[in-house]
Amino acid sequence: MKESYTARLELFAENAQRVKKDFAWKNAQVNRLAALLYTAGNKIADCDAIRSSHELIKEHTGGFSSFRGTSAIGLAALLSLSANHEKQLVDTLAVYELLKDAKFRGSDYLVIAAYQIAVNTASDQYLQTVERAKAFYDGMKARHPFLTGRDDYIFAALLGLSGIPVESGLLRMEELYAALKPEFLSGNSVQALTQVLVVGDNASETASRVLALRDAFRARVLRMDKEYTLSSLGVLSLLPCVQEDIVNDVSETYEFLRTQKGFGNWSVTKQELLLLSAALVAFNYVDETKSGVVTTTLSTSITNIVIAQQAAIAAAAAASAAAASSSG
Repeated sequence: MKESYTARLELFAENAQRVKKDFAWKNAQVNRLAALLYTAGNKIADCDAIRSSHELIKEHTGGFSSFRGTSAIGLAALLSLSANHEKQLVDTLAVYELLKDAKFRGSDYLVIAAYQIAVNTASDQYLQTVERAKAFYDGMKARHPFLTGRDDYIFAALLGLSGIPVESGLLRMEELYAALKPEFLSGNSVQALTQVLVVGDNASETASRVLALRDAFRARVLRMDKEYTLSSLGVLSLLPCVQEDIVNDVSETYEFLRTQKGFGNWSVTKQELLLLSAALVAFNYVDETKSGVVTTTLSTSITNIVIAQQAAIAAAAAASAAAASSSG
C-alpha cells in the first residue's frame, strides 16, 4: 500500500476511537460512519464540532423527531463538515417537510435523503427533485411492492438528483434486477445494488463487471455478495480500474484495519469491516480524480453513493438494534 493510503487508514482508526470515546452511548456503527466521513476529507474527527451540530439539531427539532433518531450522530458529522452547518440544517428540515408532503414517511432514512437533496441542489430545485424522487420510489414500489420500503428513500433521493429520466431509469434498474437476481439470495440487496449501478453508470456490461468482481473476491475468501455488502460490490464495479487492483486494495485494507484498536473480531463484524474497507478504497480512487483516473462527475457520484449506502446500512442497523431493545 502507498504510504499516503496507509496514513489515511491510520487516521480512520484514530477517528473511530475519537468518536467512540466522545459518543460512547451512541450506536457504534453510526459512530464509525461519522469517523469515515471525516476520514473521507482527510480530516481529524472534530468531536466538539459534531457535538455542536448535535445540539443544533436538538434546538431545531422536537423530542420525537426522526432527526434525533439513532442516526443523529451521522447527520451531526455531515453538518459539522459543511461550511454553514446551521443553514444546512434549516435547508435539510425544509426538504424533509417537502418529502413528507409527498407522502414519504418520517424515518432516519428520510432524514439522510433530505440532507442529500439539500446539499446537492439549489433551493429553487428542491420541489422538482422531491417530485422526481417520489416518481422513482413509486416506480420501484409498483414493480417490487414487497422489497421497496423506507430503506430505499436515500437512493430515491439520489435518483431524483440525477439527470436520469424516470422511466428509462426504472427500466434500466429492472433489466439489471432481472440479470442479477438469479445470482444472489437477497432480493432487497439486489434492488439496492441496481440503485447504485443506475446512479453511477449506464454501461451495457455493468452486470458482467459486478459478477466478475464477485468471483474475484470469492477466490480470496472475501464475500462481498452478502446482504449488507452487495451494494458495495456495485460501488467498486463503477471504478474504472483493474479488477485485480480493486480486490487487492480491499483485501489489504481489511487486513490492515483488523490489526487496529477497536477493529478486532469482537468489535466489528466481517461484513461491516468489508463495507468500510470498500468505502475507503472508493474514496481513495476518488482522490485520484486530479490525476485523471476518475472523472469529476463519477467522483461526485461515488462520494454521494458511498455516503448514502453507509448511512442506509447504519440506519438499518440502528433500527434493528432499537427493535431488539424494545422487545427485550
